[in-house]
Amino acid sequence: MAVLNIAQKKPQHFISTADFTAEQLLDFVHEAIKHKVQAKYQYPEPRTERPLAGKTLAVMFSKRSTRTRVATESATAYLGGHAMFLGSQDIQLGVNESLLDTSRVVSSMVDGIMARVGGHDEIELLAKESTVPVINALSDKYHPTQILADLMTIHEHFHHRHNNVPAGQYTAHTQHPRETLPGLKVAWVGDANNIIQEILVAFPKVGIHVSVAAPSGYSCDQDVVDIALADAKQTGVNVTFTTDPQVAIKDADIVITDTWVSMGQENEKAKRLQEFAGYQVTMDMVQKGGAKADWVFMHCLPRKPEEVDDEVFYSDRSLVFPEAENRKWTIMAVIDRLLVKGGF
Repeated sequence: MAVLNIAQKKPQHFISTADFTAEQLLDFVHEAIKHKVQAKYQYPEPRTERPLAGKTLAVMFSKRSTRTRVATESATAYLGGHAMFLGSQDIQLGVNESLLDTSRVVSSMVDGIMARVGGHDEIELLAKESTVPVINALSDKYHPTQILADLMTIHEHFHHRHNNVPAGQYTAHTQHPRETLPGLKVAWVGDANNIIQEILVAFPKVGIHVSVAAPSGYSCDQDVVDIALADAKQTGVNVTFTTDPQVAIKDADIVITDTWVSMGQENEKAKRLQEFAGYQVTMDMVQKGGAKADWVFMHCLPRKPEEVDDEVFYSDRSLVFPEAENRKWTIMAVIDRLLVKGGF
């Protein structure tokens, strides 16, 4: 009688950058850049292996998505796998069937799960009950794949600037991000949402100063703030909070904002627009705030004009479109690390 050993080790998940060391996060970014130069520029040679051939990634989204969905499906296809999209109308994600049951059932049939959920407790439960790696594609608390893309975009920009790389050439793969990111300052102007919370648990850890400006009454979760301050103490950077955008912007290398009205908050739009008056990122605001002369702008998209005006958004200072593209390469790096290499 042939006896099969079917015992499985607990899978590694990607729920938040808070769960990883600085070196692991920077390695994710470096691996993403290597994927980019091989897939997009065929360096050092075109990829021929398809390590996910015959494997399926369940893409379970309870909320709409453009960049995350396109990035995930195209990255999975490049690695040879199949991305099975399961929207809120396709499966009973927490409706008529518990998340616990859904996680156990779906994970028994696929090789990984990429989930965009509502409450952060939902992604934590999916991960707890899943027998395969779970990747957080967005929760109300964190958005880890976005922040990996931001780190990659910042590295590319400052590497090319500091090395005077001419337009039309790419060399960011020749330098590790541990050499480019420490010492930079990010100014956040906007809502205390999942993007800034993910920034706070990632950027100070890798040596980036963070200054947050949000209106009175809008504050980050205390556990997130505690993590940021502890990381900042370890790396010697500053993490500050204010209600004045110009105070936050002082000496910033990068100015970042995001939507003021997230999905599910539409009924608060009028109230929020009133409370965020004066928070629109403009050239005048940044100049008066005293950002570095060569400051750049980022936004995870989709963007609305009240958050940042056209002059900034479409200027040479704006990195928003490379930032969006880099969602693909960082998601590919996470999928490759968890589903192909088996984690760290």
